[in-house]
Amino acid sequence: MKRVLIIATDGFEQSELMKPKKRLEEAGIDTTVASLEEGEITGWKDKNWGDSVKVDLTVEEVSADDYGALLLPGGQINPDALRMNDTVIGLIREFNEANKPIAAICHAPWLLAEANIIRDRTVTGWPSIRTDLSNAGANVIDSEAAVDGNLITARNPDDIPAFSNALIEQVQQRVPENA
Repeated sequence: MKRVLIIATDGFEQSELMKPKKRLEEAGIDTTVASLEEGEITGWKDKNWGDSVKVDLTVEEVSADDYGALLLPGGQINPDALRMNDTVIGLIREFNEANKPIAAICHAPWLLAEANIIRDRTVTGWPSIRTDLSNAGANVIDSEAAVDGNLITARNPDDIPAFSNALIEQVQQRVPENA
C-alpha cells in the first residue's frame, strides 16, 4: 500500500488536514500523522479551536524512507511552529532530495521556504506569505494548485479539491507500492 506522511501540530487548519487525508484514504492510500509530541493535536476552524486528531508517531520516529509522499497542512499557527523544528525541516529536505511528492497548502509553503527547496520553483500559497516565498527565490503564482516537479502547493481551503487531486495523481504515478 502507498503511504503518505502528514506532518502537523496544534493550530493546523482543520479542513486542510482532514479533507486531503480523507481523499487519500478513499483512494486507497495509507496516511500517518506525525507531530512534535505524542497524543493528539488540535485543529483551527472558523477562528477558533477545532477537532483533535490522533498523532500516530512523533517526527523523531519517522523516516522519509518509509513514505512515498509528504502532506503539509496550513493554518497560520501550525507551519509557523513547525518551521522552527530542525527535524521537520530535515524531513522536508529528505523528501525533496528523494524527489518524492511534497504537498503544502495555505501557510505551509513557509516550510518549503525554510527548507530552502523552492528557489527557481513555481509555487503558490496564502497571499500574506507570497512575498516570503518570492524572497526565498520562488516563482509565485495565483493558482488553485501549482505543480512543479515533486512540489504541489495551493492557496487556501477552497483549493482542497484540486490540491487533493494533484497529490493523489502524483502518488499514483510516482510512488511505488509499499512506499
